[in-house]
Amino acid sequence: LRFFDDLPDPRSNVNRLHRLGDVIVIAVCAVIATADGPTAIANWAKLNDVWLRRHLALPNGIPGKDTFRRVLGLVNPSAFQECFQQWLVSLNLFTDSESEFGRHVAIDGKTLRRSHDQKNGLGPMHIVSAWASDHGITLGQVATDEKSNEITAIPQLLEVIDVEDAIVTIDAAGCQKNIAAQIVQGKGDYVLALKGNQGKLFDDVRLLLGCHMRDDFADCPVSRHVEVEKGHGRQEERRYYQITAPSYLHGRSEWKGLKTIGAAVRIYEENGVRKSDTRYYLSSLRRNGERFANAVRNHWGIENSLHWSLDMTYREDESRVRNRTFAENLSWLRRFTLSLIKQHPGKESYIMKRRMAGWSVDFLMEVLTGKST
Repeated sequence: LRFFDDLPDPRSNVNRLHRLGDVIVIAVCAVIATADGPTAIANWAKLNDVWLRRHLALPNGIPGKDTFRRVLGLVNPSAFQECFQQWLVSLNLFTDSESEFGRHVAIDGKTLRRSHDQKNGLGPMHIVSAWASDHGITLGQVATDEKSNEITAIPQLLEVIDVEDAIVTIDAAGCQKNIAAQIVQGKGDYVLALKGNQGKLFDDVRLLLGCHMRDDFADCPVSRHVEVEKGHGRQEERRYYQITAPSYLHGRSEWKGLKTIGAAVRIYEENGVRKSDTRYYLSSLRRNGERFANAVRNHWGIENSLHWSLDMTYREDESRVRNRTFAENLSWLRRFTLSLIKQHPGKESYIMKRRMAGWSVDFLMEVLTGKST
């Protein structure tokens, strides 16, 4: 409750029956316990009336569904997130030892496919999230109306998260000079996926690395790392190469902190045919093949660790919430509660943990506090 004391209450003072903190705490608990909207949140609260009264003031009883809809549709998303970020810090989830390569933050976007509002001419909402790969925690998010707006959303997100001493990875949409500069100014490092949207620079990097790969870097110092994975009767090999960025690259001086360029080559078999694909990167990191490989691999992991979990555990793509502020705040509740669920030491699936939280308030309290009760 105390983390929401400074959250501005957007409601009118007239007929304000329920405390803002009570409404939000109930919403957090209910979302963990499988609620997916205001009606479900209100129904969960009514069924757990006695338990909630032990912890909350509830001067006028359990709020109704319209109260949850109104509050989550009005409260400022940025201020809302800030309260939760302070809560995460208080749980000491970041005190565990990090990998030998340091802290990793992956930034990527996800479209809420059924959140479109044709009546008002709005397409699906797109959420850009910052994900702490080492801890399984969402650090922040920014909502946009279209995927193309990631270029403006990412700088906003970088303003509210701490990137000091972190390696920040972003896909090609975020491979922009101003974004690289912002990360360096925040005392972090970057590994940015490079594609055709960077024109001549992309052509230079692809040609240079392609030539060196053909002669196995005979005339060029390189840091490399190779991984082989076997599964489902197939073998997949990944080769990572990283070299110092030469001064003659197109526009090189305009990329703040740029030290190296790299390639990740995936070699696999499909229908009995051996295939490969190559991805290219710009980085402020010095040459270290294993560190570069770790950063690239961790970024790919955001799809399984965050986006896939949101779809499978929360059925996020099925959400039909139209109000943009409500949809953004509900999206944040999913990401925040997923972070809490991931910290619980039980071996059950995330779906089962949500069900167990709905069945047992003692288990719910374990998820909320990070401690066994």
